[in-house]
Formats: sequence, structure tokens, C-alpha cells
Amino acid sequence: MKAVVYLEPGQLSYQEVDRPTIGPGELLVRTRASLTCGTDVKTFQRGHHLVEPPTLFGHEFAGDVCQVGDGVSGFDEGMRVVAANSAPCNSCFFCARSKHNLCENIVFNWGAFAEYIKVPAPIVAQNAYEIPEGLTYEEAALLEPLACVVLGNEAANISSGDTVVIAGGGGPIGLMHLQLAMHRGAEQVVVIDLKDSRLELARELGATAVINPAIENPVAGVKDLTEGWGADVVIETAGVPEVWQMALELARKGGTVVMFGGCLSGTQIPLDTSAVHYGELTIKGAFHHTPRTVGKALEFLSQGVVKPGPLISGRLPLRDVEKALHMVMAGQAIKMAIIP
Repeated sequence: MKAVVYLEPGQLSYQEVDRPTIGPGELLVRTRASLTCGTDVKTFQRGHHLVEPPTLFGHEFAGDVCQVGDGVSGFDEGMRVVAANSAPCNSCFFCARSKHNLCENIVFNWGAFAEYIKVPAPIVAQNAYEIPEGLTYEEAALLEPLACVVLGNEAANISSGDTVVIAGGGGPIGLMHLQLAMHRGAEQVVVIDLKDSRLELARELGATAVINPAIENPVAGVKDLTEGWGADVVIETAGVPEVWQMALELARKGGTVVMFGGCLSGTQIPLDTSAVHYGELTIKGAFHHTPRTVGKALEFLSQGVVKPGPLISGRLPLRDVEKALHMVMAGQAIKMAIIP
């Protein structure tokens, strides 16, 4: 089969590889659509501690079951399916404390940028679903990142009437956070991004205000919108240390800051201890997803709570994955659908 292999940062290879063989509990899926992701971009640019090259690449996909392993129930050949990219062990220290996203023995699955993908048994058992009627393959493939956003949205604990700021919010993750914040009853959702085209899309999806830091000071802008107080909730989605630091400055006293975007390992930022201590800031990290948030994400997609269409900027064939990543990096696309 044809597949894209990640060789090292900055180097991908479109090549012929063996089609996966499956064992008990597993599925073989003919990929019908896969999506680019911010994690793919970061991995391509600088590497990622969870992605060890050389390896098959990509992790957001949907397709058709073409082979069912022994012992699998609920899935048949020809069924339209979508699956997340991991599953927890349910028995380690963190799983026992309902922190399945931090599982010590988590099983990851890469290889969405290929004609076929094997879905490991733990994922089949916990995080694979038939695609509901009314969702296309491309729309269903948004399941995994939305499941991560659901976890981050829950960490934000947004209340009706809140002012929510999404810092670095013009990308796909920020735009999904925007839609869930509106769904949770936020009165104001302010999106901060450097690209006007993305800010226009944010307005179309419901943002009550947008700020371009190249034109306006974001901290001053947010204070103007909140009678000088600052935001009740700030969600950082850029994964950039300067934006992490700015996120802390955007929150009001007693506010909550969710650090959703992952920076390069080892990155540190200055911390105003007075603002955290005397201002009683709540700072939370949010990483990955759980089986519960995967199921919730599929509900949100099927119910139209989150609109996936505006987040998919175009389609390219499998051989052009690297082109798609460059389009995202250049701000020419939000997400690109890859059609094998």
C-alpha cells in the first residue's frame, strides 16, 4: 500500500509499504479521509517525544472496515468507522484515579496518512465507533482532536455569563474551543490570533470579539471588554511560551487559565508569583483525551454542536501530505483533508 513515513524532522517519504496484518481484537480500515493536525506540524518541524521515527505518520482518520479480527463484536466489513489514536490500560496508577489521559501504558496508533490503517485491540474496544448518519468521513475524522478539546473545555469549567479568551485561537483547536465555550453559555468569547483571515472565521463561528496582537495590545483589549477586570477563563491554544505568559496576564483575579497548547519539551516561562498568589489564579494543564471525552466528541459532532466543515480548508491526495503541512504552517489552511 502507499503510505507517508516520517523519517526525521523536516523529512517525510511517500512510499510503498506492507499492508498491515491484524490479530485478535483488531480492525483493518481502508482510509477514506485523514486530517492534518497541529501535532503533525510540530512533529514535522521539530520532532515529538511521542513519535519515534521512522514511523507511519498521521493520526486523524475515518474509513471503511475491510477486515475484522477474531473476537471483535459490533463491527462488520464495509462499516463506516472512526477511531481515536490511543487507548488507556485501565489498570495503572493514573487510570485508577480516572486520569486515563495520563495512562502509563497508553497505546498510541500512527498511520492515518496511508491507504490502510490497523486499529489495535485496546482502541477497538474503547475508542472506535461507527460513523453516525449525516457525517462525512472528513467530518468524522475530527473526532480525536475534538475529544482533546472536550477535556480542555471541562478543565476550564466555563459558567454561563463568563468572558472566555482563547489565546492563539485561530487554529482548529482554538476554533473548536470557541464553539464549545459558546455551547457552555459564555457571554463573551474573545479570540486572539495574528492572522486576520482566521479572526474572520472566528467571528463567523460566534466569537464576540477578536484581537490581532500586531494591531492591538491583547491585555489592554481584554480589559476594555471586561470593565478593566480581565477574563474569567483563558485558554491557551498556541503552544508558544510567549502566549503562555500572556495568558496569565489576560485573566482576572480568581480566574482560570488552561494551558492547552504544548510547548517544546523543557520550555520554561517567567511566572509572576504575586499575580498567582494574591490574585488566586487557577492554572491547569490539559493533555490528550479519555474514552469518555471521545464518546462526548462524537455526540457533539453528530448533534452539530461543533461544525467541522469550516475547519477543513481543502483536500489533497496522499502524496501531497508535506504540501498540506506547509499550507497549514503558512496560514493558508486551518486543516487539510488527505484523500488516499
